Amino acid sequence: MPLPSFLSMYQQLIAAPSISAMDESLAMSNKGVIDLLANWCTSLGFECEITELSGPKGRFNLLAKRGHGDGGLMLAGHTDTVPFDDSRWNYDPFKLSEYDNKLYGLGSIDMKGFFAFVLQAISELDKNEQTQPILILATADEETTMAGAQQICKHPNLKPARCIIGEPTDMTPVFTHKGHMSTAIRVVGRSGHSSDPERGLNAIEVMHKVIAKLLLLKEELKNKYSVEHFVIPYPTLNLGHIHGGDNANRICGCCEMHIDMRPLPGLSVQELQMMLLKIAAEINNQYPDAVSVMDMHEPIPAFTGSTDTALVQLAEKISGEQAVAVNYCTEAPFIQQLGCETIVMGPGSINQAHQPDEFLAMEKIKPSQHIISEMIKASCFG
Repeated sequence: MPLPSFLSMYQQLIAAPSISAMDESLAMSNKGVIDLLANWCTSLGFECEITELSGPKGRFNLLAKRGHGDGGLMLAGHTDTVPFDDSRWNYDPFKLSEYDNKLYGLGSIDMKGFFAFVLQAISELDKNEQTQPILILATADEETTMAGAQQICKHPNLKPARCIIGEPTDMTPVFTHKGHMSTAIRVVGRSGHSSDPERGLNAIEVMHKVIAKLLLLKEELKNKYSVEHFVIPYPTLNLGHIHGGDNANRICGCCEMHIDMRPLPGLSVQELQMMLLKIAAEINNQYPDAVSVMDMHEPIPAFTGSTDTALVQLAEKISGEQAVAVNYCTEAPFIQQLGCETIVMGPGSINQAHQPDEFLAMEKIKPSQHIISEMIKASCFG
């Protein structure tokens, strides 16, 4: 089967829904996208390995390889998208729409479209001149648990020398980024009638004490830790959601808050978890077993990279852009566990990610395609 045109691949990828969400009523299988990619990779001479993830059914990774042995270049991306608010979209999220020199569609830059760039680039290179393995990795559930990347990093026979993760960076190489933790802090008190406060334990009042300590921690993190490469050079702590109680005349029996933390390279997830547990322990000394701390998903560590690697220097030379640090997170810290030099670099702007009317600017197609092609050529040909 011949490889479809670039725009046809783009259109078919967008038309295959693959929403990832913590709410399973919104979540979808990514099998349609995986099957498309596997068929196209096979047409280019790749051997394909499709693996279903443990956990919720219908989530799959694809690992495609052309060439033998270890080393070479892996081009990696996730096949899932975030959910969308239909009322805020002017275009059909599952139909590639061209308007005003833009290609609209859910996943157009975050990041199903990256695979169309990769496959088009490979198809234009002479297979007979390939000297190192080329690998294509397509993962599941990056937008939620990163389960696909966490599973692939344990693969027993996967040893690429280099990896490019094609998240939207406008083809600027990213060599390091922060991590991500979502944590629930729950206070369980004793409910009762509001006319007799002493007979209960108001969970909102206890949560007030927790919040006071969290705000002190927030300032401590800001003043104690810093990495100059980042625009926001310190770890952040955000109080994102809180809910407690059910009626004005009842003592609140339960209050829960969700917080977001972004660890820096050099500051481990475990250290931050211990800081939160210390706060809980201090409050529990006064109110035994009232406060508990729970991860809302598997924490994502920071991606610790260097500008000195051969891959970063190659990417800087080919793209003409200096490598940067970013505040958002990707699958890079898990992929990096395979022992490969890793960067994040892909077409499209991060400003479009998770936005209504997500789009790829069409004037970026040719220059992005050129950079991707040159990266593959420099790593695996000649």
